[in-house]
Amino acid sequence: MDTMNKTLVWTQQLNVRWSDMDANGHVNNAAFFTYFEQTRIEWLQSIAAQTTPDGHGPVVKKASCTYMLPVSHPATLELRLYLGKPGRTSFPTYSEIWTTGGSPEKVAEGEAIMVWVHRESGKPQPVPDFLRQLMPAA
Repeated sequence: MDTMNKTLVWTQQLNVRWSDMDANGHVNNAAFFTYFEQTRIEWLQSIAAQTTPDGHGPVVKKASCTYMLPVSHPATLELRLYLGKPGRTSFPTYSEIWTTGGSPEKVAEGEAIMVWVHRESGKPQPVPDFLRQLMPAA
């Protein structure tokens, strides 16, 4: 993933759980989407944007993952979350997952398009200014 025109907003470490593994002895492909989600939600909660007091928040419109290397238990991973240029009601997030330790390697990268909505109506709303300020200029 090219990090130009992207802003790093969150980094965290995550321990691979035994239950993340599949019959092939590595982290199941679906677990990577859970890792991306967990990172995105923890970042949103840290800025009080998972659901705002006025009932707005983001929902996933589209998500993808590119797998680069298998990961096995036990492992500690570093997850990085970036924001891209926003649209009127949506914004892209980009994630990277790296091994930790002596020679870190990128094991996966993903993208999720988020739409800012009114939680009760489900209707798209303009991305709020407090979020736009965290994103690269359009």
